[in-house]
Amino acid sequence: MADGERGGLMRAGRVDLGDLRGAPVVVAGAGISGLAAARALLELGARVTVTDAVPERLTDLPDGAVAGAEDALPEGTALVVTGPGRRPDHPVTGLGVPVVGETELAWWLGAARPEPPAWLVVTGTNGKTTTTGMLEAVLRAAGLDAVACGNIGYPAVDAVRAGHRVLAVELSSFQLHWSPSIVPAAGCVLNVAEDHLDWHGSMDAYAAAKARALLGAVAVAGVDDARAAGLLAAAPAPVRVGVTLSEPAPGQLGVVDGTLVDRSFGDGVALLPASDVEPGGPPGVTDALAAAALARAHGVGPEAVRAGLAGFRPGRHRAERVGVVDGVTYVDDSKATNPHAAAASLAAVTAGRVVWIAGGLLKGASVDDLVARHASRLRGAVVIGADRSEIVAALARHAPEVPVSEVVAGDDGPMPSAVRRAAALAEPGDVVLLAPAAASMDQFRDYAARGQAFADAVAALADPARSGGVRA
Repeated sequence: MADGERGGLMRAGRVDLGDLRGAPVVVAGAGISGLAAARALLELGARVTVTDAVPERLTDLPDGAVAGAEDALPEGTALVVTGPGRRPDHPVTGLGVPVVGETELAWWLGAARPEPPAWLVVTGTNGKTTTTGMLEAVLRAAGLDAVACGNIGYPAVDAVRAGHRVLAVELSSFQLHWSPSIVPAAGCVLNVAEDHLDWHGSMDAYAAAKARALLGAVAVAGVDDARAAGLLAAAPAPVRVGVTLSEPAPGQLGVVDGTLVDRSFGDGVALLPASDVEPGGPPGVTDALAAAALARAHGVGPEAVRAGLAGFRPGRHRAERVGVVDGVTYVDDSKATNPHAAAASLAAVTAGRVVWIAGGLLKGASVDDLVARHASRLRGAVVIGADRSEIVAALARHAPEVPVSEVVAGDDGPMPSAVRRAAALAEPGDVVLLAPAAASMDQFRDYAARGQAFADAVAALADPARSGGVRA
């Protein structure tokens, strides 16, 4: 939506926060970020109406907010703050009222402070959360008042209101789309692969949303990824930094003889051994290099980078080993919610063959390349979820020799069935890997619930008494 269509409230792409006092504002979405936005708007004196497609979510609103209808705006509405999941073609976007996201509101709040916080932004199809967590660890190792926020689960609005001086901000493509004025001090695009095409409509639109992270003074990208490298080359940032798993050229961070090295903010400064990075493997090392680049762009010294990265441990459901049963290792990478992430997860298995548990909502992405590239690694596959037929078909095309078990509706819960079937296919020394390549909301509340269901099913496999069942 062009600025001229946003109404008189918007000036130079931003709302004057003083104009919100007494103004009707709609928060579209009663999730974590929506409720955080509602609280911030109430503090500004706005008259806040909260809407949600699920009316049950409107029962515990902040004091002073009222519930409203999903597809209608109160008379005189001055601003809509939307949840990131609302598509650009949602009916509320065509009513002539400015529409922004919670992270845009956070940017406005920060910009209004006498000393605005520094935003260090991380985006990409895969690795955002790990990189953001690594960045927070490094910034804190440097003694900075820093916090990870955004898509990582802590709303950026709350981080700004809390007064943190440096924000390690994970932003999804949805959040970037709804945040037109954010210009980070430094921003990174890790990689760009097919994802959320049902929302953005095309790869070009998806990539353009990601590119908004590169509008600041320092732009960082994973140059081993062709699309991310292209976005970096086109970025307007005066300083452009590539990260690579190869030996770095001047202006890059990379790996030399097994050591992470900075040739952008230091002349060949050694940071730490790649073997000290967790999670290990190429994706983890790339994430560490990106976090180091953003921290170095903010003036953090190599000692703090070394200490922060060496001490970092990834969160749950990210290549998490949840058990070993009968010589088979079970790994929960439920966070692998798209084919690009699942490819990285499969590539990280270096011992044994893989029984792959996959499926869910593909969001318009293709799995053909994923299956073709990793077919030789597969002992078998167990497929779950709404879009399982597409994965089954890809396996038939590119891995016809791989046994495939399809978990259909009516089985006793998708994950217990999937784990038992995977156990039946696996041999000692193999890895049963939950790397769904798809979103979870068709069968689970979120990726964490899916991962927990996997861990519970593995525990029941190891100790049948826990489930009252019999080992498969």
